[in-house]
Amino acid sequence: MNTKTIDAKAFDTAFDDGEDVSAHVDCSTARRPGLAKRRANIDFTDQMVRRLDIEAQRRGVTRQALIKMSIADRLDRVA
Repeated sequence: MNTKTIDAKAFDTAFDDGEDVSAHVDCSTARRPGLAKRRANIDFTDQMVRRLDIEAQRRGVTRQALIKMSIADRLDRVA
């Protein structure tokens, strides 16, 4: 990406003024602190996978998305 260089103060001012600062950002190196992905393998029975697939289809999401949503919801309730 071809980005234009400006100093931090000018960037902050432009951002605070609602200007488009996307020309000054290199998204290819952007990181989201605390949201790095880590892989976790889980084994499910065939019956559980079938039930997950039915519920995922009902909600219009993937099986993986359903599992993530369900775990996040549960963790939010116990926190």
